[in-house]
Amino acid sequence: METTKAVYLGNLRTEAVHLQSGAKITTDAPVDNQGKGEAFSPTDLFAVSYGCCALTIMGIAAQTHGFNIDGAEVKTTKVMASNPRHIAELIVEFIVPDNHFTEKERKIIEKASIDCPVANTVASVVKITKTISYKSY
Repeated sequence: METTKAVYLGNLRTEAVHLQSGAKITTDAPVDNQGKGEAFSPTDLFAVSYGCCALTIMGIAAQTHGFNIDGAEVKTTKVMASNPRHIAELIVEFIVPDNHFTEKERKIIEKASIDCPVANTVASVVKITKTISYKSY
């Protein structure tokens, strides 16, 4: 069964629907590639997909081991290259609330941050530059 369906709307825009939930995402070409940049670009979705996937796996690992990372954030920056146009690098910055994690818990967080399906899929194709910082709020 299909997972998503996307339709080209014209003017370099698409609308994608998650078939199970009905949730929709509109994309727009980025300003540096003839678009208006008024919505996520497809390559923005790639970058945020990496970050959200990693946060999800980090959350699963934390739950499994009896601690939480609630409020953790991820910031992604994509670095584009040309000939052909592609994402050459993702700069990924995780900011995790400092919950006085043990060394073991920090290792669990670190491993989970690189062990999501998206990371495993792109690891040999896209350079990933990743940092994790622990922040007191």
